[in-house]
Amino acid sequence: MTNRMFKKIGAYGLLALLTAVTTWSVVRALPVRAAPDSPLLKEVADIRLPGPSSRFDYQSFNPVNGRLYISHMDAGRVVVFDTRTNTVVANLDGFPEVTGVLVVPSRGLVYASVTGNHQVVVFNEKTLKIVARVPGIEFPDGIAYAPTRNKIFVSDESGGGEMVIDAETNRKIATIDLGGQAGNTQYDPISRHIFVAVQTRNQIVEIDPKTDSIVARYDLPGSDRPHGFTIDAPARQMFISCEGNAKLLVFDMRTMRVTSIHTVGDGPDVLAFDPNLRRLYVAAESGNMTIFDAQGTGLRKLGEFYAPHAHTVCVVPATRRVYFPLQDIDGKPVLRVMAEE
Repeated sequence: MTNRMFKKIGAYGLLALLTAVTTWSVVRALPVRAAPDSPLLKEVADIRLPGPSSRFDYQSFNPVNGRLYISHMDAGRVVVFDTRTNTVVANLDGFPEVTGVLVVPSRGLVYASVTGNHQVVVFNEKTLKIVARVPGIEFPDGIAYAPTRNKIFVSDESGGGEMVIDAETNRKIATIDLGGQAGNTQYDPISRHIFVAVQTRNQIVEIDPKTDSIVARYDLPGSDRPHGFTIDAPARQMFISCEGNAKLLVFDMRTMRVTSIHTVGDGPDVLAFDPNLRRLYVAAESGNMTIFDAQGTGLRKLGEFYAPHAHTVCVVPATRRVYFPLQDIDGKPVLRVMAEE
């Protein structure tokens, strides 16, 4: 078991009883206290979230309705947050050890990686009801949608594969052997291919969703356990976080080579990119948040700040707001909202 997987599932057993007796339906978020300013981001609000003070993981934003979906991993729930009204719409249960989450607005569906049940769970955005459970995966994590083929791709971190789901039937149709532990998964709209970080091989793997097969492998010199990444498609750049050595790699998608390496906080995990401001936000398990400017090619470090347990981040470009679910602020889970002025 990797250190990252231990962090993800180790606390769940201790909190299972608490979670089982904690019920929430529709909760209005309450501001609790102001967050300290960072060098670039200014406090907007701290909003109390339902559930126990435990680990959060991925987030996914729907720009159509303004909803933010947050996986509250150690609580086994998915929080539905309305960014337009700053309120919690729902706190959905039935997602033990949930890691990845992805909303697909065109389908009106949300996909969640439920590691506790070794399955991907699909629920409807409008009704918030579960419509499918897709088994056949050991440790589901990152999720991506290939719209040209109407397929969902899910990385199996400990299983060393990539599960492919037919988005029309919500059934598993293939497993692609990656030859190593899988990190995050992303879709590139330019090549129309899926990319996966293979952390135990220090590689990025390229998959053609037409054939569900690997078409190329790219070595990542200077990396140690690359896990999280995001794609700046128009600029043909990929930003890759490396958990093992606290590095961030810039990967040129024209030459398919690493062009620069930057130092970030220990255990970098989730990244978020604002294409309007050209800002890259890198969250780390250590709680150190690093902000980069991506004007032109490459990156320029703008600053960093600390927020406890802030290893996940999401940005909404239209409002310039950045969202950090924090597991324990004065004994309560909080969604910290910040923005660049």
